[in-house]
Amino acid sequence: MAKRDYYETLNVARNASEAEIKQAYRRLAMKYHPDRNPGDQVAEEKFKEAKEAYEALSDARKRAAYDQFGHAGVDGSAGGGFGGFGGPTDLGDIFGGVFRDIFGGARGGAQGYRGADLRYPLDLTLEEAVFGTTAKIRVPTLVTCAACAGSGAKPGTKPTTCPTCRGVGQVRMQQGFFSIQQTCPRCQGRGTVIPEPCETCRGVGRVEEQKTLSVKVPAGVDNGDRIRLSGEGEAGEHGGPPGDLYVQIQVKPHPIFTREESDLYCEVPIGFTTAVLGGDLEVPTLDGRLSLKIPPETQTGKVFRIRNKGVKPVRGGPTGDLLCRVVVETPVNLTREQKELLQQFAETMEAGGKRHTPQQGSWLDGVKKFFEDMKF
Repeated sequence: MAKRDYYETLNVARNASEAEIKQAYRRLAMKYHPDRNPGDQVAEEKFKEAKEAYEALSDARKRAAYDQFGHAGVDGSAGGGFGGFGGPTDLGDIFGGVFRDIFGGARGGAQGYRGADLRYPLDLTLEEAVFGTTAKIRVPTLVTCAACAGSGAKPGTKPTTCPTCRGVGQVRMQQGFFSIQQTCPRCQGRGTVIPEPCETCRGVGRVEEQKTLSVKVPAGVDNGDRIRLSGEGEAGEHGGPPGDLYVQIQVKPHPIFTREESDLYCEVPIGFTTAVLGGDLEVPTLDGRLSLKIPPETQTGKVFRIRNKGVKPVRGGPTGDLLCRVVVETPVNLTREQKELLQQFAETMEAGGKRHTPQQGSWLDGVKKFFEDMKF
């Protein structure tokens, strides 16, 4: 079957520019690529035709040969470049050039390079993390140059088509039967060059600046959570899209509470008499105070759970609890009279015949058994 005319395949005029040829190929590639038309043989054939036509007409030498001799002028010089459609592994040079431009990859091309993503550590108090807040941050970054609007060209001028790659952004090196496509060394893949660089940004299209942003922190965030601010990263080179800013949450230590997922923990010191006789104790929470009833004979280490006084998780789920661990304090700075009273109290404890310290008694029994087991 005779091959179709390459210009007819791409639906462009014979005097079409490089940009028009590239645009026509993009349109056909988007429409007929096999990944978008799985199992469609007709679409696959049309994609192969468009690919072959584009590879011939985007190369200045091959285009000139085709214009003079038709298909006979390029079939011999194509080497492995036109050897048919070999599946996804044959698309490396296309995805490295045109397709990455189509799908918004990091490569520059005519639209420039995407800006870098940034990370900003944001320190919060526990209260701010639990209840949410709005924070003002200042981020050192690269922003689009106002003088040249990001083009990198001196005001009043504009970038021109790269004479080396003729706007394609890549060049093809022919060595015998092998054809290698690589990024244009002159324009670095952008397809354009800047004859007169902007004096403000020196042709880069970006300048350094401190940017002030307002960050809305949702309630319930925790250490390590990230908030993504789309488009607030570094500006892209030569008009490319900006990157994103990731705000990394860091919760500062709290003097009273510690957090484990949705629960809060705190230690509550109580006096000796309160532990023995019981009583009411005022304990703090993040949103106020409440009364905790301490039952008689409470031992140190006892944990009291207060429902729904923890954290509402940022990703949903029930509100956590506040867990208060009791720590019984030993009296200090006693007077002589107080010491004498305690001595009398200890004597009554020993004379009663009852075990008043169950943990101590269990421990002493264990020690006794340990030494007995050591006897031979």
